[in-house]
Amino acid sequence: MAVSCFCLQIQLYLSCLSAIMFLFLAVRCEAFDPLDPNGNITIKWDIMSWTTDGYIALVTLINYQSYRHIEAPGWTLGWHWAKNEVIWEMSGAQAAMQGDCSKFEGPIPHCCKRDPVIVDLLPDAPYNLQMANCCKGGVLTSFAQDHQNSIASFQVTVGLSGNSNTTVHLPRNYTLGLPGPGYTCDPAKAVSSSLFPTPDGRRHTQALMTWNVTCKYSQFLAQRAPSCCVSFSSFYNDTIIPCQTCACNCKYNITQPTEKVRPMSCVDPKDALAVSTRYVTGYSTGLTSQTPEVYCTQDMCPVKVHWHVKANYYNYWRAKITIINRSLLKNFTQWNLEIQHPNLNNLTTAFSFLYKGVSSYNLINDTGMFWGIKFYNDMLLTAGPNGYVQSEVLFKKDPTMFSFKQGWAFPHRVYFNGDDCVLPPPDAYPWMPNKGTARNAMSAFMTAAVAIAYIANML
Repeated sequence: MAVSCFCLQIQLYLSCLSAIMFLFLAVRCEAFDPLDPNGNITIKWDIMSWTTDGYIALVTLINYQSYRHIEAPGWTLGWHWAKNEVIWEMSGAQAAMQGDCSKFEGPIPHCCKRDPVIVDLLPDAPYNLQMANCCKGGVLTSFAQDHQNSIASFQVTVGLSGNSNTTVHLPRNYTLGLPGPGYTCDPAKAVSSSLFPTPDGRRHTQALMTWNVTCKYSQFLAQRAPSCCVSFSSFYNDTIIPCQTCACNCKYNITQPTEKVRPMSCVDPKDALAVSTRYVTGYSTGLTSQTPEVYCTQDMCPVKVHWHVKANYYNYWRAKITIINRSLLKNFTQWNLEIQHPNLNNLTTAFSFLYKGVSSYNLINDTGMFWGIKFYNDMLLTAGPNGYVQSEVLFKKDPTMFSFKQGWAFPHRVYFNGDDCVLPPPDAYPWMPNKGTARNAMSAFMTAAVAIAYIANML
């Protein structure tokens, strides 16, 4: 009897352990992006020199993500010191809180907290506090969009830490805070010392000690619901395929005032007065009303992407891309759009967007990134008459694969600012008619006009 009870306890223990491991792996797998499998933000510490009680380090943040950038108000970097270290001085960044430095009788450190949080300086910071790759307000572009501005650096003078490779202890529990959660950081790992070339390239100096921290993004951790959706239309089919109902959230239901998760509050897009004055409608807790976040739609997504198959030529075909910002609270600066489509390897022209292929698999070139032209359409304004950007793209036909049948002309996957957008179900895609119809050129024109009107009204 005792043996059987012991065996039962062992089985129960193994079952619980398996469940915990499964949940851990599930969360970790969510950080894997099939369109950017190697994307991460790497934090590199290079000790450049020793001081009497510590060291001077160059800290560099490198955004290796192909298309996910860091928006304002920018990054924050935190960690826990391994011992009783303090920060004496900083250049290129600053600690958000100084902490309690009352035990110091002489010079006061820049930060005495055991868990400092570092923020980037603003572009107008004093020159004596600036250094290379600093002072961008925490904004980092994606590596594919603008790799020169995907790096941030600052210098930190650390004290009470030891001043040799054997006495320095690596900080623990790194956190990368951004305008939203979603990044998890691995423990710091000592690596080979970095090399720094001289301006003439004829000599390299070497860091005294180097360690790296790798942080990866998980949309699952960043938000409970998607932030964008996709709708489809085509010249050869009268049907307009809208975003899925409740793709990002659902409207507030007045009959369910006690529900635990509050849906987004919204305003009617046709009510211009409500939008202009931030009139509060929809959800109310009975104590305070919530500021409306988006236009009221069936999908409740802050951003919608519409793909319209516009024309079919002898050797080419054309599509129109429209990105609509339905958020009442947010402008998107330096936005980008990632599309996976089998014909992107034959893209000829993007008429008012910039384009770059970002495929991570050498044998498959089906993924590309679009973004706005600086000072023209690189900012996507909040909801309203000007809250959209659009472009047309021209593809060359590949006789071995081109087809308008079975939804081939539509994207397989769409990302906006690095977040996966909800696509319509495959069986809802506009398909080619089973047989020829009597539609003339005017009929085809009217179909396109309906699609354009649909987009313009942002329904």
